[in-house]
Amino acid sequence: MKQENAIWLMSSAYDTLNQQQLIEKAVDLGVQGIDLCVFRTDSDRTDHTATHLAYQSFDAEDAAKLIELFNKNELRMSLGAFDNMIGGEASERIKNQNHLLRLIRIAHLLGGDANDIIVGTFVGYNHELGSMEDGFQRNLDEYKRVFAPIVKYAEDLGVTIAYENCPMEGWRSARYTSTFNNLSGVLAARKLMYALIDSPAHGEIYDPSHDIWQNTNPVSVIQHTEISRLKRIHVKTTRNLHNAARIQWGGMYPMQQVEASLAERAGVSIPKNDWDRHHYEAMLPGFGGSDHMDWNAFTTTLKELGYDGVYEIENEAKNSKDTGIGAAVDQGIKSCVNYLSPLLWPLSEEGYVRPVHVPLQQLTAKNVAVVEMKDLA
Repeated sequence: MKQENAIWLMSSAYDTLNQQQLIEKAVDLGVQGIDLCVFRTDSDRTDHTATHLAYQSFDAEDAAKLIELFNKNELRMSLGAFDNMIGGEASERIKNQNHLLRLIRIAHLLGGDANDIIVGTFVGYNHELGSMEDGFQRNLDEYKRVFAPIVKYAEDLGVTIAYENCPMEGWRSARYTSTFNNLSGVLAARKLMYALIDSPAHGEIYDPSHDIWQNTNPVSVIQHTEISRLKRIHVKTTRNLHNAARIQWGGMYPMQQVEASLAERAGVSIPKNDWDRHHYEAMLPGFGGSDHMDWNAFTTTLKELGYDGVYEIENEAKNSKDTGIGAAVDQGIKSCVNYLSPLLWPLSEEGYVRPVHVPLQQLTAKNVAVVEMKDLA
């Protein structure tokens, strides 16, 4: 059972807090749940990651204690780790796949679909295949090869995995011409993925901010999305910049890296870092100015199409999380909760009232063993 139109927090915003501190923070901020980021602790990733669950030795007893803790604080939960599953360095790729299997097992112990506990992930992209003729199709084929057993494993355990749509445009060096680094980054790919693997055990997490800088209307994307596949909304937005770089490089292709002295002589903008290539600024709705997103139309369309699920605040805003100042992080999230409340919650004498808490069920899940990809072959 899920809690309708709840506003949650994605835990990556509080990467320096431990789990107990994170829960206390969530209660103080007035959210109704936490998407627990559970990235590998041995990963070399440093961008917007966190690990808020001791995944190495998690068992059924730990699951019961965690559910009790979240119910005591009137919070719901999900899990996620977002890494390259089909590309990148081969040994890291296998570690990422095995970690996803571990999180699916943990979600099962926590009740899985019965508690609306999903596992968020990326797909990633294999550029060795992508540079060949028919490279996109080759990546789709690799996706099916890798994910077919993963989705089957999830379905057998009563768990749904969900792909986020970030293209991960800064995931490779700016010295590469392409910034498409996650297969699920466009709607067409997600539709093709569901056609390749016919299972209800996978769906998507939709973040409208990623389509805004691609000059695609998120409302239109939702209208063409199979709503049964839509498991979460990431609340994050974008302000497209009207700067010299956009004029020089255009809005269709990423800004390219060239020799710095040459760019200076020519008066041409080049990337300041690997993420600085598409002339936009990450924001939270309702905090620090206007963005290029019609949140009224977006939430209305979602309601009309029957989506009543979770809205997760993913704070990567330049004026909030990226300041490195805790108070600014808190302000951004509180402002975002207040901004969303009249769009999602009913009006009463007490104002716009948050949904009634629906406790997580204490289910008796079998304490399945940890498996790896080689075990599913």
